[in-house]
Amino acid sequence: MRSVSALLARKGANIVNVSPHTSVLDALKIMAERNIGSVVVMDNDKYVGIVSERDYSRKVILKGKNSTDTHVSEIMSTDLPAVNPSESIEHCMALMTSLNIRYMPVFDGGKLAGIISMSDVVKETILAQRETINHLQSYIQS
Repeated sequence: MRSVSALLARKGANIVNVSPHTSVLDALKIMAERNIGSVVVMDNDKYVGIVSERDYSRKVILKGKNSTDTHVSEIMSTDLPAVNPSESIEHCMALMTSLNIRYMPVFDGGKLAGIISMSDVVKETILAQRETINHLQSYIQS
């Protein structure tokens, strides 16, 4: 069973973050430059939430707010469940699916260790299945 720690080791724990006072427009620019769908909101090295493209579309565009005048603290998701590095990928997929979320923070001993996305979880599941198939083919052929 694959763990979140294996996923983070493969993916890297590079956490792109902004302060709560960052404008939504600036956060979107960072996401576009890095080709990512979310940024972590940190206040004095403390995790306070995640802002995603979904937050932008639902909490700015649909509510007629202005991206330049709105701070990420006004639209960030703060109620996301957190997992630890020892959690299984299967558990994360089930949790993310049941709550219909795309991003989840990973904490190790109270410290933010990374962010995983549904895309990360799906890729890791496919990789595990591919490895299982390769092992079975090797076993059958030997």
